[in-house]
Amino acid sequence: MTRVFISADAASLALGSRRIHALVLQEASRRGVEVDIVTTGSRGLFWLEPLVEVETPEGRIAYGPLEPTDISGLFDAGFLDGPPHPLRLGHIEEQPYLAKQTRLTFARCGIVDPLSLDDYRAHGGYAGLQGALLLAPQVIVDEVRLSGLRGRGGAGFPTGIKWDTVLNVEADQKYIVCNADEGDSGTFADRLLMEGDPFTLIEGMTIAGLAVGATKGFIYIRSEYLHAYRTVNRAIEIATAGGYLGSSICGSGRAFTLETRLGAGAYICGEETSLLESLEGKRGMVRAKPPLPALRGLFGKPTVVNNVLSLASVPWILAHGGKAYAEFGMGRSRGTLPVQLAGNVKRGGIIELAFGTTLREIIEEFGGGTATGRPFRAVQVGGPLGAYLPASMLDLPLDYEALASAKGLLGHGGIVVFDDSVDLSQQARFAFEFCAAESCGKCTPCRVGAVRGVEVMDRIIAGIEPEKNFEVLEDLCTLMTDASLCAMGGLTPVPVMSALTHFPEDFDKLPRLSVVAE
Repeated sequence: MTRVFISADAASLALGSRRIHALVLQEASRRGVEVDIVTTGSRGLFWLEPLVEVETPEGRIAYGPLEPTDISGLFDAGFLDGPPHPLRLGHIEEQPYLAKQTRLTFARCGIVDPLSLDDYRAHGGYAGLQGALLLAPQVIVDEVRLSGLRGRGGAGFPTGIKWDTVLNVEADQKYIVCNADEGDSGTFADRLLMEGDPFTLIEGMTIAGLAVGATKGFIYIRSEYLHAYRTVNRAIEIATAGGYLGSSICGSGRAFTLETRLGAGAYICGEETSLLESLEGKRGMVRAKPPLPALRGLFGKPTVVNNVLSLASVPWILAHGGKAYAEFGMGRSRGTLPVQLAGNVKRGGIIELAFGTTLREIIEEFGGGTATGRPFRAVQVGGPLGAYLPASMLDLPLDYEALASAKGLLGHGGIVVFDDSVDLSQQARFAFEFCAAESCGKCTPCRVGAVRGVEVMDRIIAGIEPEKNFEVLEDLCTLMTDASLCAMGGLTPVPVMSALTHFPEDFDKLPRLSVVAE
């Protein structure tokens, strides 16, 4: 019986993979051919979806992107044996888009059945946990510190330092909380991993629990991610039944259990303290810091709060060593960064590479330029609160310090491309509009400042008293940056100021802010 691999990732489903799945079964039945369809996650090459891979003596041979009308012709050509065909892609790993990548965190996505423990173990899964069970908690933490792993959710805080803090706090209960409230525009890595390789996240959280002495974990999943929510819940059940979660992990006598929680659609709950408020059943509002969540977090107990990609990096680190992980990357940005390429681009998808890759390589070599064929004009890096960068800055390396020095941020690794039809004055206005809609409302600079920002931008765009309104905008941006309680208000000026700095012509060549002139 021939095995056929088809993705059930949400993006693949949106592009028609479920229909392809049904038609392959239907056509095989009509022809009296036996096939075993293995449901996988996506490899993240979305322009090739729906993608089908067939297991042959030569290895897995891919065909795509497929239309429903292609299926009969594929069977006529004998595609279950991997013959030549106009839609034949060959070994998908040899596609330049994949071949150039360094996949550590996403090594199994699109390859394994996401809900098969046997598949997971056969591809190196749980090797990290088995090693961690033999180590003292401080040794696990030291290994993570040695790796140089930093938070992949946006802040870039060293993971090992956060874990060390929680480890060394005395408490009767500690928690591991995974922030899977992936709300940035153009980002999808958390979702892709939870749907395609959920045991990696579960293993990473279990190792984190062993490291800091936590026996309970929660995964807070974005409300729109129902496919991921169902997959992770089922994976937790399977891991528990397999002895990898529960009162005695792998018979070690050490306990760790996991639960999921579905968010309610609030962008602000991507901020760690707001997320903790929501987990406690309260309205998602930012907490003042200190105290830090590592000292007083969920229900007032010491809590590790990490992003999906941070926790999913841990199994590789424990399996191969912190030093091996730190050999990837540059400067203080170690390991790999899963870039999510989206927007007006020909080949959008997930691209995992060592830190230091340039924007030009991502957009031109991987992305193939704009989808419209019009000239590239701008790229926003780091989500809706990230900077808009022009073509002259495409050789900027992707690492935390390089982006910060360019008055931008790396964020969660989302990259959104725009062609020359974009109006950056409108994008600047949108930053304020977005903040006004998504602010938790706790602090005045963010709550009121964002609304005033929309009003000022409307006057600037309309050409009303430009000099006075640019002065007001300058004061407003400074206030929001310096006085907002969290990054929601504090970073809203970043896209605004970058649009003014790099694209002044979109503001009708009116006098620029003094900070821009500097």
